[in-house]
Amino acid sequence: MSKVDLSEYKFDGFEQQALSDLTALSAEDQDQLLMAGVVSDLDMRSASYLQMDQSAVHCQSKDDNVEIMDIKDALKKYDGLKEYFWKLVDRDKDEFTQSADDNLHGGYFIRVKAGAKIKDPIQSCLMLKSEQVGQNVHNIVIIEEGAEAHIITGCSVAHGTKAGAHLGISEFFVKKNASLTFTMVHNWGESVAVRPRSAGVVEEGGKFLSNYVLLKPVKDLQMYPAITLNGPHSVARFNSVVVASEGSHLDMGNRVIMNAPHTRCEIIARTIASGGTIINRGHIAASHVPSKGHLECQGLILGDGRIWAIPELDGTAEGVELSHEASVGKIAQEEIEYLMARGMDEDEATSTIVRGFLNTDIMGLPDKLQKAIDKQIEELQSSDSM
Repeated sequence: MSKVDLSEYKFDGFEQQALSDLTALSAEDQDQLLMAGVVSDLDMRSASYLQMDQSAVHCQSKDDNVEIMDIKDALKKYDGLKEYFWKLVDRDKDEFTQSADDNLHGGYFIRVKAGAKIKDPIQSCLMLKSEQVGQNVHNIVIIEEGAEAHIITGCSVAHGTKAGAHLGISEFFVKKNASLTFTMVHNWGESVAVRPRSAGVVEEGGKFLSNYVLLKPVKDLQMYPAITLNGPHSVARFNSVVVASEGSHLDMGNRVIMNAPHTRCEIIARTIASGGTIINRGHIAASHVPSKGHLECQGLILGDGRIWAIPELDGTAEGVELSHEASVGKIAQEEIEYLMARGMDEDEATSTIVRGFLNTDIMGLPDKLQKAIDKQIEELQSSDSM
């Protein structure tokens, strides 16, 4: 595991002014947010939250069934959020959780009320605006019984910002028969260190669907979110599309604990190393029957780069059904030759194969976000690293 020295970053003194509207941001910063899936035009969002550096600068809900606020305000309003705050992540887990606990800058609190079916996505953004800033956040998401919502979280640097550290704690609570689709798009900088620490619990009949996209360079990322399926007929699904360009070190994966009968999970990861390093972990544990889980790690190495695929299956009851498929390799020459025989040159053929490998259509993303991701994939095709 690579080492991040927190003393290199400034964790105090970077408060930012509140924004009444995200269109008050510069055009360059709005473009950066869009590449992280966050739109400044809020007509197609039910609620929105923006944190810049060490301050929540914008928070607004247009739907009475969506409560959204700075976590520090939520802690005051709800008497410390005793049932939720630091209940799934250990505050003493490591120096990063301790930093977030000792010096909390903010983070979002999102509560979707029981039975509500939220039509437009809820969006949140955690942005590093200043150089060498350290950002401690703690996010709480509660989807109450029978509710449904899609949250798009974008993490980004501002235009021109290169170095910083983001330490993010996230705890998810999906209640009985509720459904959460959680889409995270990372648009960090080439000298940013990122340490998310995330966990969630899904109750009976609940669904947690996670989409994760990382196509831009980042210095050092380590994340291993864990979801526990605590109720019968609960479901977890992870889809990840990840590129590690030169200088990027990514240690990441997903973990699902199937802690009840009639549970299902799927972890699907598509990774490309084009000069960087990826450690791609996956872990499914099942202790009740019937339960069914599948883990799939597929990696491509383009030029230089390294991918470790580490799938783990842990079954402790007779009758659990767990499977995994893992592969790391290069683009098959016969695939390139097939497309070249149909009129493409070698670069065009390679680009076509990469676009297909990084296909995010299965994620069911909103059109604007899908277009932003498609634009990022196009940029990858023209980069020198490819």
